[in-house]
Amino acid sequence: MRVSTNTIYETGTNLMLQQQDALVKTQQQLSTGRRILAPSDDPIAAAQALNVTQSESLNKQYSVNRASASSSLGLEENVLKQVTSLLQDVHGSAVYAGNSTLTDADRKILATELRSKLDSLVGLANTTDENGQFLFSGYQASTKPFVQTGLNVQYSGDQGQRLNQVGPARQLAINDSGTDIFERIKSGNSVFTTAANSLNLGTGVIDGGSVITPASLTGANYDINFTVAAGVTTYDIVNTTTGLPVSSANPYVGNSTISFDGIQLSIKGNPANGDKFTVSPSSNQSIFKTVGDLITALETPSSGQPGGTRLANSLSTALQNINNSLEHVLTKQSSIGARMNEIDTLESVGGDQSIQFEQLLSQLQDVDFAKATSDFQRQQLYLQAAQQSYIKISGLSLFNYI
Repeated sequence: MRVSTNTIYETGTNLMLQQQDALVKTQQQLSTGRRILAPSDDPIAAAQALNVTQSESLNKQYSVNRASASSSLGLEENVLKQVTSLLQDVHGSAVYAGNSTLTDADRKILATELRSKLDSLVGLANTTDENGQFLFSGYQASTKPFVQTGLNVQYSGDQGQRLNQVGPARQLAINDSGTDIFERIKSGNSVFTTAANSLNLGTGVIDGGSVITPASLTGANYDINFTVAAGVTTYDIVNTTTGLPVSSANPYVGNSTISFDGIQLSIKGNPANGDKFTVSPSSNQSIFKTVGDLITALETPSSGQPGGTRLANSLSTALQNINNSLEHVLTKQSSIGARMNEIDTLESVGGDQSIQFEQLLSQLQDVDFAKATSDFQRQQLYLQAAQQSYIKISGLSLFNYI
């Protein structure tokens, strides 16, 4: 078989180029630390690495979302802590207002202080986050949620909760609507509320009452009407929803317990003839109205009778509603804390997943340095051998023997 000189040159050149390509590729693997430099190096591993990279990218975005959600919830929690502190101050003022030594002027001073606290409550309810968005306006983040006119405070937001995707299958509320936090609070004992008629002339003071037989509750409105004749005090109970009497001519003794239709309450003092007390189903009442009603009661002259008794009934109602507000806000704080705990748990899981993704990517992409170094040395040897062979073969010629 005859081999031309050109074929010898081409074969030698191709062999050296192949060895150079292999050597350069190994050198790149060593310098980058990556086994796969192009998808063609290992198509299956390259596709798997792409999927893992995408999953890791999503995991990182969820972590960013969780950080944002935690920041928003943390701000809301701090605001509610300040609301709780203010309500505790209001509660203390309401208790102090019941001091019999206070004059109308003293109570007006208390009312002035409470007006300042009401303004502070409205300010907290209109808190914005670091982006200038209102915390408690629902979906309408750019709308100021509460508008105050004197003692009247109106909500202008909606009932929405902004959600943040904090995990592959978990969306978490990062805010609460102003209605849910500041307005959706049951009055009275959360089942029914009691009140004294503003025209009462006696010294009767009604308490908040309680439920003794839930199955007997009707959800109706009632009047308790007092009659005083010949020194004997009696009362009638009327279901004003149906217009039917519940009981009549019941003898009254001071501080006695009155029970009917699953309800139990107590009236102390001496009601006058024609005095009336009402029982009605609890309704939602805002924190602002509770504080506003207390301010109105303190600004109303109440020295002597029946002003003193009206004040006592107003303070009793206010204290119960303030306690309801405090309990409601604390419950909301617990809900926020539970969401923040969930974020911490998801962040811990996300951190573990990130480590797993990195390990899997390393297995798919990273070069085995020991093997690559060995290959690099071997390929250097092969290249040197190819170069030496080319020199020897290309030097063969008949002219060398003439």
